Amino acid sequence: MLNALSVDVEDYFQVNAFARHIRRDQWDRYPLRVERNTHSILDMLDEYGAKGTFFLLGWIAERVPTLVREIQRRGHEIACHGYGHQLIYSIGPDKFRADIRKARNIMENICGERVLGYRAPSYSITSKSLWAFDILIEEGFSYDSSIFPVIHDTYGIPDASRFPGTIVCASGTIREFPLSTLPLRFLRWEYRLPVAGGGYLRLLPAWVVAGAIKRINSLERQPAVLYFHPWEIDPGQPRIKAGYKSRFRHYLNLHKTEGKLRILLAQLKFGTMREVLDARVPS
Repeated sequence: MLNALSVDVEDYFQVNAFARHIRRDQWDRYPLRVERNTHSILDMLDEYGAKGTFFLLGWIAERVPTLVREIQRRGHEIACHGYGHQLIYSIGPDKFRADIRKARNIMENICGERVLGYRAPSYSITSKSLWAFDILIEEGFSYDSSIFPVIHDTYGIPDASRFPGTIVCASGTIREFPLSTLPLRFLRWEYRLPVAGGGYLRLLPAWVVAGAIKRINSLERQPAVLYFHPWEIDPGQPRIKAGYKSRFRHYLNLHKTEGKLRILLAQLKFGTMREVLDARVPS
């Protein structure tokens, strides 16, 4: 079964874990490593014949337009990750609309084609920001991949659907591809194990993630989604002074990420989010 591969294209100093320590007006002071790291990812995907969706920050696309064109040239999908990597429920509807409109215009002017997909920074479409779907529909996006059906201190809608479907809003409809989880049941209690990638891929053995995706494919007959960031294959990145939890979440097992990705790419079939969604019967 074809699964969706996605890359959230942001640099090491732009993550939410460091937002208290690095202001957005300081971003230009930090050396960009995202271009080199993304090229390494593109080379790796070429090696395994895999395609994916690259959710780009508008801030990155604005500064490295050649990277956007290279991603497109190699046959991958360009999608939107917003402009300033701000939590949706923190900035509110008006700033959210301005943020996605700015980012999308930058990317479309560079790549010359319509950008249809969106993913919120830090998966920040939660029960506090469901209004974002109406705005995404009004702005012309056809699908979203922001809902993480887990319990987490920053993101998550724990009881959300685990599989792709259609969200109906006052403004219309939009397809949703939630981040993948595997239900683990103990008597009457169920825990949804996050197996979509990112920090969970760095924490869990590759065989656990691969086995979970295979189980979702074979037993539940559903596609999964894998995500990661360019900075996650860069163990040599500068260290940011931050709290222990932030440093743990960001730096854990960076040296193992590429090896784990190669295991998954060798065992599973991946394509873009649009490919996977378009192959499904609307629900």
